[in-house]
Order: sequence, then structure tokens, then C-alpha cells
Amino acid sequence: MKSRKISGSLKRAIILGELFFFIFLIFIFFALIKGDFLGENNELVPAKSTSSPTAFLEESVEATPFLEEFSSSLTPTPRPTIIYEGGVSYPTALPEFVATPIDTSPAFLPEGINPLTGKAPNSLELLERRPVAIKIAIYPRSNRPVSGVNRADVVFEYYIEDGLTRFIALFYGDNAAEVGPVRSGRFFDEHIARMYQSYLVLKFADPRVLNYLKSTDISRFLVLPSISTCPPFYIGRYQRDTYNNVFFDTTRFSDCLAKKEMDNTRPALNAGYFSMIPPDSVDNISRIYARYSSDNYHYWGYDSNLQQYYRYQEKDDIREGNSPDYALLTDSFTGSGIATDNLIYLFVPHTFENDDHERNEIYHIDLFGEGDAYLFRDGRVIPAYWQRFALDQPLLIMDRNRMPLSLKNGRIFYEVLGENSTYTQENGQAFFEFETP
Repeated sequence: MKSRKISGSLKRAIILGELFFFIFLIFIFFALIKGDFLGENNELVPAKSTSSPTAFLEESVEATPFLEEFSSSLTPTPRPTIIYEGGVSYPTALPEFVATPIDTSPAFLPEGINPLTGKAPNSLELLERRPVAIKIAIYPRSNRPVSGVNRADVVFEYYIEDGLTRFIALFYGDNAAEVGPVRSGRFFDEHIARMYQSYLVLKFADPRVLNYLKSTDISRFLVLPSISTCPPFYIGRYQRDTYNNVFFDTTRFSDCLAKKEMDNTRPALNAGYFSMIPPDSVDNISRIYARYSSDNYHYWGYDSNLQQYYRYQEKDDIREGNSPDYALLTDSFTGSGIATDNLIYLFVPHTFENDDHERNEIYHIDLFGEGDAYLFRDGRVIPAYWQRFALDQPLLIMDRNRMPLSLKNGRIFYEVLGENSTYTQENGQAFFEFETP
């Protein structure tokens, strides 16, 4: 009898122990789920940030073991092919939603028109949210093709360091289930987040940059990777090192924000001036070349049939007498060449805050005030000015008489150059050479 009582007590103790252990596991699970996205003051921060590489020093796969914990929630799909004929690259035509363009001005923007493109969005409900700005890397060259750029409304390209550039793409009137590869942030990204009152998606940053961004009032709109699928980062389908194989799904982001009870209200954004009728210009330009460095150069070619500009990117450096060599820069998600309706080169001051930043090429690109610009649309060039005096509104593009210029309804691609950069044109071609003070 005595041994049976002891045995019964042990059984009860074991059962209670297992129950408490199970409750403890549930508590830990929900703590992780809550903590991987929202930090103090409801800012969007990663659960694990101490192991992230610095953006301006050497980045390594080993420094980010948490990335291996991502799991893709998408079924890989075959990549559409790019057709090559007679040595010329042609974008593959895919069935996509075509928004009807109309003439607009900020004072007469019809209901249901995207203020960033002057076109109807892919879905009206997309305009009832905050835009999403995402960092996209085109270097190293093994990162190509990139994904999702052709679904963005607005794209900026700007200098980061070591002769290289990076994209930041803004999604508002359309979505893409595969955007990337997502890479680290810079000080310049703050301008984009403020202008479009958007969420800012990046894969960490140098502590000097990330700590600054987290100290500002846009900290609650920072979105960084975590070990969960909310926010919707995931490892891509490409044979690349993990660090350059992280993508973002904008189609799932609104549901994620709703789940976390984050602000996703529609911002009040000024509309641009849009018209299918181009401004007067006597200069026709078929190709626009730009060189940021011996490792980084490109041109945009105007296709008069498709009435868009297509991006051709360098395949190798031009050191030691190498001749320039280009290939069509493609979007793996849409299966077509990277294209835009409007191409605008901006001359903007690039400065350093201190000697430490100068040694590491940590630029402040001061996109505030006004400066010179060149607008390319419909195969023409129009000398222009850019202007920004409202922190929370997009740029205004004006002619040299300081009258607003009408952009073509559609995507806008901004190339951000140093204010000491040069511009020349000859025989229907334009040439930009990047320079900083």
C-alpha cells in the first residue's frame, strides 16, 4: 500500500511538471512572436540585431545565421525568358494590368487615380494604405536579375560607397510577391520614407545609420528581418549566398500590419503633374549613359515602339583598357527588362558629417531645397529643376522658367547624382559622369 501511494504521488508530480513545462513553452512561443516585430515604443525592429553585419564594412553570411531560419512561403515558379534576336534584347511581353492614363494636375486629380503615377492602380484598395519603400541591391553582379522593380511606382538609384549604387523602390499602386534582393539602409533612405510617408524595408544598416533612424520619428515605420514571416521576408529561390538572397512580399504586408495593429492609413500625398502630351523640346535623345565608377555604369535606351526606356547595365569593369559591355537589366518577377516611363537625373549635394564618415564613405545626400535636373520622356530631354520644401511630400519637377513640368503617366525612375556631376549630349545621346565634392 505504501509503495502504491508513493507511485501515485510521483505520477501526479510528473503530470503537473509536464503541464507546467507545456505552459512555459507556450509562453515563450508567444513572447517570441510578439517580440520579433514590435520593439519599444511600437517601433519595427528585429528580434536579433546584434549579429547583423555593418553596411559599410565587409558583410558575411556567417554574421547572419538567423537568415537560415527563414522559410519561403511561396512556391517557386519558372522564370519567364528574355528573347534575344539579332544580338538585340527585347523585353518579353507579359499579360499585366494596364492602367488607363489621363491628364492630371494636383488640383484636378480624379478619384481612384494614383497620385504618384497619374494612372489607375492595380486595385483601388491599394491606395488606402501607406506606401512601402524597399531597398534593392544590384551589386554584387551575382544579385542580378533583381525582382519586383517593374511593379514599383517610383524608383531612386543613388550612390552608396566603393563606386556602387543601390535602388530604393516605392510600392503603392501595385504589389509584388517577390521584391529584392533586400539589402541594408543608408541615411538617404530617410528622405524617401518622409517624402512618401511610407514604411521603410531594409536589411539592417551600419550602427551609425540604424541607430540614427531608430532615434527619429520614422522609427515606427522601420521594417527589418526577423525569424518569423511577419513581416514577410523570406529566403529566395536563387542559387546565391544567403545574405544576398532575402526577399520581401508586399502582397502580405498589409495583413501583417493589421495583425500587429500598426498604422497603415492612407497618407495625404500631393499629386504630380501628368500628361500623355510631352512638353516642348527640340532635343531628341535615344540613349542616356551614366557612369558612377569603373565598376558601375549603365545606359537607358528609348524604345519608340514600346514608348519606354529600358535599362542596360555593365557586365564587367572598364579598367585596364576594357571596353564597356552591357546587358539588359531584367526583372525576374515580371520576366521583362527594367523599364520606366520617366527618367529624371537629379544633381544633389553629397556631404559628410565628420571625418569618420568620410573615411567610410557614409554620405548624407541632401535631397531638400532645389537643384538642377534633366527630365527624359518620350525620347526627349527637358532641362529642369527639382524642388522639395515640404518634408512629407514628393519632389516637384519644374522647367527652367520654374513652371511645373508634366511627367508622362506611369513609372518614374530618379538617378541621384552629386551636384558636381557633369552632363553632355551629342548625336542624340546624353552622357552623365558622377562626381562628388
